[in-house]
Amino acid sequence: MASTSSTNPAQSAARPAPPDGVSALGIAAVLVTVVLWASAFVGIRAIGPNFSPGSLTLGRLAVAAVVLGALVLPQLRRSRALPRGRDWWPILGYGVMWFGGYNVALNAAEHLLDAGTAALLINVNPILVAIMAGVFLREGFPRWLIIGSMVAFGGVALIALGSGPASGERSTADFAGVLLCLLAAVLAAVSVIIQKPVLRKIPAAQATWFGIMVGTVCCLPFSGQLVSELQAAPLSATLGLAYLGVFPTAIAFTTWAYALSLIDAGKLAATTYLVPGTTILISWLLLSEVPSVWGLVGGVVCLVGVGLTRRRSRQRRERPAANAGGQ
Repeated sequence: MASTSSTNPAQSAARPAPPDGVSALGIAAVLVTVVLWASAFVGIRAIGPNFSPGSLTLGRLAVAAVVLGALVLPQLRRSRALPRGRDWWPILGYGVMWFGGYNVALNAAEHLLDAGTAALLINVNPILVAIMAGVFLREGFPRWLIIGSMVAFGGVALIALGSGPASGERSTADFAGVLLCLLAAVLAAVSVIIQKPVLRKIPAAQATWFGIMVGTVCCLPFSGQLVSELQAAPLSATLGLAYLGVFPTAIAFTTWAYALSLIDAGKLAATTYLVPGTTILISWLLLSEVPSVWGLVGGVVCLVGVGLTRRRSRQRRERPAANAGGQ
């Protein structure tokens, strides 16, 4: 019962919130998601040589399943409320596509693409989400959302330009890597659209944990690889894998789901344009990787673009007043 009562007030507050603003807790959830997802790129870069794409995904999901399960399972025991019948279909959908397919495809793509190209291709995702949310979730196509998304995407392109071939290194943007990155972007975008209605029925932590469990089951064929690679990996790589499971997966996907229950999918997806710039900042602080001028400029452009997505047109502001006058 505690789980149900904590969800419904949030859901009832979620519907009027997007037009007028988002609660401080919702904004905090967005910021946590952006920072932790950005740190994931740094973590994957650090431990990538020790784990193959499938085993890295399985290890990350397994850790997240245990950690988040410690929070979710007591809630489920108390409420005894599980999704029923057709409610499982969207959960299975985003569990397979996002937690399973997206992560494997992205990990594999990063073995073939330079970081800048990967960041540019993955950030097709917010545009896809905005289009699909306008069509399937009937969120419409707000002018400032489209303008801001285009500006932010331009910022990501500048970041990609700045992280391209340097010091004589050659870009590794081959066709297979491009396809894998675009596949990951499509899987993530479709998953956001599928997950949004689920969050009207179950809490964010439960929706995330169910998806993680589905993704974990899908990745079980990589268990042999994971065991052998864990045995050969240094302690630092194993700790890095644990970090990816706890923070960018268990915590960040839950804060994302919570924010998605409060904010239109298109507007929330636009905030992920901040991830590449935040990744550059984290790499600068932790790995002493000095960002290029293009990277810094691109980060600022991304901030401006995301800020523009939060604006509302004058027509939307004036329409309630006009309707009130007519009545």
